[in-house]
Amino acid sequence: MPELLQTLLICLAVGAFAGVMAGLLGIGGGLVIVPALAWVFHTQGVDDGIVMHLALGTSLATIVFTSVSSVRAHHRRGAVLWEPVRRLAPGIVVGAWLGAQIADALPTATLKLVFAIFVLAVSAQIALGAQPAGQHRLPGRVGMALTGGLIGAVSGVVGIGGGSLTVPFLTWCQVPIRNAVASSAAVGLPIAVSGALGYVAAGWNEPLLPSGALGYVSLTAGAGIAAASMLTAPLGARLAHTLPTTLLRRIFAGFLALVGLKMLFG
Repeated sequence: MPELLQTLLICLAVGAFAGVMAGLLGIGGGLVIVPALAWVFHTQGVDDGIVMHLALGTSLATIVFTSVSSVRAHHRRGAVLWEPVRRLAPGIVVGAWLGAQIADALPTATLKLVFAIFVLAVSAQIALGAQPAGQHRLPGRVGMALTGGLIGAVSGVVGIGGGSLTVPFLTWCQVPIRNAVASSAAVGLPIAVSGALGYVAAGWNEPLLPSGALGYVSLTAGAGIAAASMLTAPLGARLAHTLPTTLLRRIFAGFLALVGLKMLFG
């Protein structure tokens, strides 16, 4: 099978799975997309020094499209709480851009370690259903901006849409879980846009980039993932409103644990 066709088929499969998870759990799909892209780029002979940077930037670029599709599906059900999304957005934009610049300064080995540890932590959180008790109200404008900055910065460094951080924060602030998931999908859009642009700028003059890359964003791989994820994100959103998600969450947590361990020791 020609390498380009093989890559496209892999990216379509990854995008389809990531789209369902984005709609179902409020995550942007980066937890699935980043390790898959790192493997794809490695097999294609991309220099190991930029494999993770390219995977992270491309992941955020695809999440732009996943988030749009997922948000539309949740919004039609009236589940997105736009006021907290608007209050988080300024900090999100600044934080995600800074996260991309921080990642650019780190070597691939460090990024791989950071991502693996983060994935394992999220896996444990999902498996145990560890959502903080809703005992607090949403903070004021400054508190929301600072929280958004922290969520954006971490998301930018690990190439995700921020759902694994935003959902626990919103539930901690007494937002019902379905609204938290829907609003997290909306928060993922400014994270993805700002973070992706940050990775484009950070890798603009990188001499080791493969063909078809715009900075640290691979247009070829990103197109396949984005196309599939946009189609399947509404399915995930529909499942989030119709199915008990405990079993699905634990299956996904097991999958993430395997991914994290593979990246940590592989």
